[in-house]
Amino acid sequence: MGLWRSVWGKYSREIGIDLGTANTLVYVRGRGVVLNEPSVVAVDRTNGAILAVGAEAKSMLGRTPMNIDAVRPLKDGVIADFEIAEAMLRHFLQQVHRRRTLVHPTVAIGIPSGVTEVERRAVRDAILRAGAREALLIAEPMAAAIGAGLPVSSPTGSMVVDIGGGTTEVAVISLNGVVAGSSERVAGDEIDEAIVSYLHHEFNLAIGLPTAEQLKLDIGCAYPLDGDERIAVARGRDLLTGLPKSVEVSSPQVREAIAVPVNGIADAIRSTLERTPPELASDIIEHGIVLTGGGALLRGIDRLLGEEIQMPVRVADDPLSCVVIGAGRALEEAEKFAKAFESF
Repeated sequence: MGLWRSVWGKYSREIGIDLGTANTLVYVRGRGVVLNEPSVVAVDRTNGAILAVGAEAKSMLGRTPMNIDAVRPLKDGVIADFEIAEAMLRHFLQQVHRRRTLVHPTVAIGIPSGVTEVERRAVRDAILRAGAREALLIAEPMAAAIGAGLPVSSPTGSMVVDIGGGTTEVAVISLNGVVAGSSERVAGDEIDEAIVSYLHHEFNLAIGLPTAEQLKLDIGCAYPLDGDERIAVARGRDLLTGLPKSVEVSSPQVREAIAVPVNGIADAIRSTLERTPPELASDIIEHGIVLTGGGALLRGIDRLLGEEIQMPVRVADDPLSCVVIGAGRALEEAEKFAKAFESF
């Protein structure tokens, strides 16, 4: 990697990618985060043509005619549909790299730490086929820690919890390596599904995942909010009559709905701490746990986890961008963070 950079560095473009189940973010050296789009593709079933990618495709979820599918090519943090994922990546790379078509970028991409070798190869192949010259993989919790500004290169223990759409990544990091960690498929998607299930059972109301996600964003909370309990209207289909129906939903009801997946995140943190060496555990008690990823924006989740784990928990300054910023910075400082790529 060092030799290639010495020859081609002045002509190439280095790119970091957070290929998420819910959203894909792209970081370009010298420009920062230049793209943040939903990981959704609209496909014409009759001929396989790509009709829309990103936000436009997401707006079609649950609304398409029979000949169009709006699909998410990733599930639980890994590629579920290789061809569509490749097309999506090519589209995004062309958006950020369109002016330098003769030079293919070097890409660092964050992926869940618990993926198999086959899944790693699928991500690498998709990036290369989408137009990258070189594809380097970095574990999402390591990238998140770098992006959050944690001292990953020092012997001090740091703990990061990256709550994405498909997975929650928990890691204790020291000396540029993951000392203890876990990758759990309990994250934003499961929280949305819990809201769908709750409205089904409590109100006989059928809603789609986009509606559940919007409820989570509008009034969702993991911890009682002092004087800030909210109400929203959920619209869907009455399961008894089959007719359109609206119900009022409160933030305490959403909190009840999502309790199981949120507690699953707390359990993942506990299990990781149980496997953490005592010296590093004392560092974490002193410096606390840092939350990253879109799930960190759920109101009150830092307070709930802090109460459950009995230690300080804080949300990173820009939790949505930590993984992609960390991947880009690791590529920019390749010698300093070489172990982050090599160990993965």
